[in-house]
Amino acid sequence: MKVLLVKDVYKLGRAGEIKKVADGYGRNFLLPQGFAVLATAGALKQVDRIKSQAEVRRATQNNELKGVADQINGVVLTFSSKAGETGKLYGSVTTQDIATALSEKIRFEVKRQQVDTQPIRTLGEFTAHVRLTMDLVPEIKVIVYREGETPESVTGAAAAAEASAKGEPAKEEPAAETPAETAE
Repeated sequence: MKVLLVKDVYKLGRAGEIKKVADGYGRNFLLPQGFAVLATAGALKQVDRIKSQAEVRRATQNNELKGVADQINGVVLTFSSKAGETGKLYGSVTTQDIATALSEKIRFEVKRQQVDTQPIRTLGEFTAHVRLTMDLVPEIKVIVYREGETPESVTGAAAAAEASAKGEPAKEEPAAETPAETAE
């Protein structure tokens, strides 16, 4: 089925584009939600008008959300979780968890559908993208650490693992001197 997109659709296209989509996707989602219309001869005459309206709408959305994108960009979220010896989590950190923590941190409502990442099932440091608009996609850092430890232990272990993978010796911090050693 050929459709003319009326609004921007994530992972499909921008408003004013003509796309060939599966019949069920068009009939059950795009058309009822108002994201597209059938690509008929009459609808094709309106392509320029739809594109110009979409450009104006996109520009106003980008201007409104520019400040929020600046706030979100570079945010570090930390999650403590129970994990096994191998670093595999008992459960996972989902997009809902990330969206809730981000909303609390920046005081702006972020929906779980806007967070672009797979569920996190291991300890470590991960990056996630937050889709505010098609053009504004700030990046955040998610650190998952074992309960009872500090978040820095995960980043330090990750740096040591990277260094050993490259064949470089890991930088070890000098051990703190104990009072017994200084007395001698």
